[in-house]
Amino acid sequence: MSTAGDVVFYGTLEGYLKAVDANGKELWKFKTPSGIIGNVNTWTYKGKQYIGVLSGIGGWAGIGLAAGLEKPNEGLGAVGSYKDLAKYTELGGALTLFTLPGK
Repeated sequence: MSTAGDVVFYGTLEGYLKAVDANGKELWKFKTPSGIIGNVNTWTYKGKQYIGVLSGIGGWAGIGLAAGLEKPNEGLGAVGSYKDLAKYTELGGALTLFTLPGK
């Protein structure tokens, strides 16, 4: 997701919400409670701009964690593909919100 100020926000499986400039230089990061697999959202309310992201590892990448699977071929191979994911994140579900500074 990009802002009018050329700041791009994205989330990682490890649970970081990151902001980079148009050239990809990291400007900021914040560790959320769990991995981010969804989209970052923005909106304005009463003249302020907000950024929000849901974290909570799931889907194909998180099936091993969510279902307690351990064999590499379980979860259609997701367990083997993401075998180290538990070292970097955990299950969860949280909405993290930020306000962007105004002019």
